[in-house]
Amino acid sequence: MIKAITYFKKNRTLYLAIGFIIVFLLYITYILTPFSSCFKLDSGVNSLGLSFSYSLEMVEKFFESRNQAQLFCYREFLQIWDSIFAFFYTVMYASWIMYFFNNRPLLLIIPILCMIADWAENYFELVMLKTYLNSGLISDALVSMGSGINSFKLILSSITYLIILIGIIIRLKTVLKKPRLH
Repeated sequence: MIKAITYFKKNRTLYLAIGFIIVFLLYITYILTPFSSCFKLDSGVNSLGLSFSYSLEMVEKFFESRNQAQLFCYREFLQIWDSIFAFFYTVMYASWIMYFFNNRPLLLIIPILCMIADWAENYFELVMLKTYLNSGLISDALVSMGSGINSFKLILSSITYLIILIGIIIRLKTVLKKPRLH
């Protein structure tokens, strides 16, 4: 029993990281996907935040191709569900970074900045949506800011993936170099 407790304490960051992956996948499957279905279209862009950048024309087409109920659904999605999603992916990535690089907590800045950029991008999308619903017009400056923040978010996300990939490679090298008992 003491061995099991010692083993768990030694590997608790790994277990937390695995647990956060499970929570992340459950959130995508049972919350994010169902709550995003009300504004999805069969063709075209279904989320501005998944494009590396977007133009005024893309945003206008995105909004014009949806009815008012779909736009209200999109607003709720950005305000609630996508914001929670950013928190979940940040915690998941942070737990893996802590597992692979437990002596380098400064690396956590990257996924945290990514989450903040995601929230800021959601804010700009919400302002664009509000402006569109009120006047039918969208400010080019708002689109540029939202698009720039979105690009920054996706770059930070790529850096986060790279950090985790490097951690996996280092961990694999360490495991493969250990002498084996016959």
